[in-house]
Parts: sequence; C-alpha cells; structure tokens
Amino acid sequence: MMKAAVLKSFGDSNQFEYCDVTKPTPKTGQVLVRVYATSINPLDYQVRRGDYADLVPLPAITGHDVSGVIEAIGEGVNLFSVGDEVWYTPQIFNGSGSYAEYHVADENIVAKKPASLNHLEAASLSLVGGTVWEGLITRANLQANETILIHGGAGGVGHIAIQIAKAVGAKVFTTVREMNRQFVHRLGADAIIDYEHEDYVDFIMKETHGQGVDVILDTIGGHTLSKSPDALAQLGRVVSIVDIDQPQNLIQAWAKNASYHFVFTRQNRGKLDELTTLVERGQLRPHIGAIYSLKDISLAHARLESKNNGIQGKIAIDVFTE
Repeated sequence: MMKAAVLKSFGDSNQFEYCDVTKPTPKTGQVLVRVYATSINPLDYQVRRGDYADLVPLPAITGHDVSGVIEAIGEGVNLFSVGDEVWYTPQIFNGSGSYAEYHVADENIVAKKPASLNHLEAASLSLVGGTVWEGLITRANLQANETILIHGGAGGVGHIAIQIAKAVGAKVFTTVREMNRQFVHRLGADAIIDYEHEDYVDFIMKETHGQGVDVILDTIGGHTLSKSPDALAQLGRVVSIVDIDQPQNLIQAWAKNASYHFVFTRQNRGKLDELTTLVERGQLRPHIGAIYSLKDISLAHARLESKNNGIQGKIAIDVFTE
C-alpha cells in the first residue's frame, strides 16, 4: 500500500482525500519510481475542477510532475537501473498522476534528473520546462537576437521562459506586477512592464521603434490572442498555453503575417535532456516560492488558484523526505 491524494469528485480544492491505495507494479517497459517531490500547476487545478472530466475517470490520482528514485524495473527496461534519480511528466490522461508516494511510468518518458537540482527543484521544472521548450523552441523557433514578450514573467511558466529565452540569446520583455520587478530582473529580463499601470502594446512599440516583437508567449489568457498583433512584428509568432473558451477576432494577425501556436505539453525525454543541459550550464534554475506536504495538497491548490497568492515561481510538494 501507499499514501496518495485521491481526487474523489470534481470541484474546489477540498475534493482530495489523503488515504491508502494500492501500490502500483511496473509492467514490461515501465519503471516504478519512489516519488520524492511533485509540484502544482494551473493544469492541476483545471483537472481538479473538471475542465477535462471526460479524460479523467474518478476517483483519480492527479498531478503532472515527478522527481524521484527508481525502486523497481519491468522487463525490457534497458536505460535505467534501480537507484537512478529520475524526473518526468506523467501521462495523466492515460494513467495515474504524481500525487502519491509511488508512480509507474513508461521508460520512454523518463529522464535522468539533473544532478545539480534537488528533487523539489526538479519536480518544479519538468512540466513547465517542457511546456516552454515546446512553445519557444520547437514551435516558435525562437532565435538569437530576436525579441520576445513573455506575459506573466514571475509565474511558474514565465520565470522559466525568461531563462530559456535568454539562453537562446533573445531580448526579453515581460509583464509583471511592480512587486515582482526585481525578481524577473535577476532572471535576466531586459525590459519590464508593470501591467497594472502600463499598456504593454504602447511600451513594446515605443521600445522597438514601432517594429514590434518577434514572439509573444501568452500565459494569461483573456484577450491576449486578439491584442497580440498590435505588439507583433511582421512574421511574428504567438504561442499560447492557455485554453481560452471565448471567441476572439484575429483579423489584425493577417496584416502581420502572424502565426499562432497552441501548446499542450507532450511528454518527451529529449526535451528533459535539453533542459538538463541548460541547468548544468548554469543557465536555468526553477525558483520555488512555497513548499507544502502531500497531505496538504488542498491548501497548495487553493493558494495557487487564488488571484493574489504572492508566489514567485512554483509551489513544490514534498512527498518523501529522507
């Protein structure tokens, strides 16, 4: 048996039950991981409240980040051994998630954990790091000397996006509250926009002498998709990681020959290995703004979901402390 935070019904953050469940066993091509840490993402509370109800049969163990140690391997596993420290994003829509003491995963989505990160840090990077890599590198093809606007630069995705964009060699504009200005400055942001008191379109067009930016990363939703062309350069790219349900008029995008990319992270060891390279070069490190225990997962969800939660970076979940 093992302890897990089980989602019993869709709804608010109080729908989890911390209880005993059956410990999984690895099948052919799978590894059993002792979960040391996980973290909280907006996707987690979207799943919890029922946004993907058709894909998540209840009761369910949710959660989208794992950092831990391999405890057992199934037949046919060749790349890993018992005792290896690993990290990955679970395939929750095809199995169980990470809010448990143990997790089973297919070998092909698992990667060796960056040696310079502890488990809490690694678990705070796997999903958001993979999302940023997919959006900025794979889809938008961000290049050195290009310009990028990152909305919500102090958030879980945003603070990683700033670092990856700087590692590429791009000039980074980002929107934050004034209280987060120093935080994103330390991450490497070149130009910082206080979105509560400044219009980002006016700011961008002034700073780029009317040219606009090459790439915009939308982490906030709202009317960002329809407003983005006003701050976009010719042949610019917009990347959105937000599932927006209201229709938006993109007619202005035609004049910019813009392309839009809608990103939902795909599990891929290659992306994790690329992130590890940046981590080991000292170009990337997740920031943990708060730590909760697995039994307090409801409190962690409630805090992340609150509008003014005071969190910079990620909320990490300590599942197992040696």
